[in-house]
Amino acid sequence: MTKKKKKRNYEQEYQDYQGTPTQIKRRANRNASRAKMEKGGKVRKGDGKDVDHIDGNPKNKKASNLRVVSKSENRSFPRTSGARKKSAKG
Repeated sequence: MTKKKKKRNYEQEYQDYQGTPTQIKRRANRNASRAKMEKGGKVRKGDGKDVDHIDGNPKNKKASNLRVVSKSENRSFPRTSGARKKSAKG
């Protein structure tokens, strides 16, 4: 017996998540942070760097909360079971 796999609609899954008002606001905040760092000369388009929000909150665009890191460093942090960054406390 073989089970027939249900074909996933990745485009619809993407739209259902990325198109939500919450995600749109978060993305806009991340883009604004990157623009702020570009204007300051810290990063440039195509440099392979990410702007990291140290506290994990994309709404916090303070200069003290932003740092430039490699994409691999920024996207490979330890995660909790809820897929969030583990806090510095442990």
